[in-house]
Amino acid sequence: MGLAERIAERGDGVLLFSLTPPRSSTTPEDAQRIADITLDRLDSLDLDGLILYDIDDESDRNPVERPFPYLPTMDPASFLSDHLTRWRRPVVVYRCVGKYDEESMERWLAAQDPGKVLSVFVGASTSGKERALELPAAQKLHAEVNPKLQLGGVAIPERHSRSGSEHHRMVAKQQAGVSFFVTQVVYDVSAAKSMLSDYFYACEEAGIAPVPVIFTLSVCGSMKTVEFLEWLGVDVPRWMRNDLAHADDPLTVSLNQCLAAAAELAAFARRLGTPHGFNVESVSNRRREIEASVELASTLRG
Repeated sequence: MGLAERIAERGDGVLLFSLTPPRSSTTPEDAQRIADITLDRLDSLDLDGLILYDIDDESDRNPVERPFPYLPTMDPASFLSDHLTRWRRPVVVYRCVGKYDEESMERWLAAQDPGKVLSVFVGASTSGKERALELPAAQKLHAEVNPKLQLGGVAIPERHSRSGSEHHRMVAKQQAGVSFFVTQVVYDVSAAKSMLSDYFYACEEAGIAPVPVIFTLSVCGSMKTVEFLEWLGVDVPRWMRNDLAHADDPLTVSLNQCLAAAAELAAFARRLGTPHGFNVESVSNRRREIEASVELASTLRG
């Protein structure tokens, strides 16, 4: 059964691996080399699909200096069509909709095979940010041009911790056509469980069945990566930060933390009866952290 069918049938156990496309300044030859190395790494994993992120400058959201500089990346749709032709399984293509005008978005939607491509639409990082296309307009285009293409939404446990209303956003997005959710990187398991619980009971109250919630996990091999995750808005609990800061091998500590988080989240989701899965993300481009991400995905599948 393909990814789109499993999502539609609210299946459990989806495993995805997310990639950030190369920098936009990368030559076609180097982009292909990067794609080939990546696919070779992922070859042994029994993945249900890939996620391709669409990176936008979010410095307007956070006034603190970014730990890693923002560098524009290739359009994920172009990276997929031009360089990932060897990949035969489904791909979830993120779209920061404000970067694209209506014509280009309509053209992209019309060209997609719903059996092979899913998407997650992401709105502007702040209300004041200039954008070519508004999120509601992009959702309307999706409904008109290619409604069979499965559309996902972003769920943020940290936002739920602060506002207590993320579950209402999730239900509203689901009622507007979203058929799965992908979370921001989860380090605070308690916050993720609270969000999932509130979402489950909000669905019950609304008379609808919960859709799959795919939890994103990411290993962390240095405090610089921790600082970047925090800059992105990820809450890293104090005890976990201390463990990483004082560990002789923070990467191994982080890998074990991710596995413990996955086990706790899976057990809780099963107890609630909420369909769930996992997405493994490598925040850093350091080789050891990428290899540890592959190990994490392999262990989760096992």
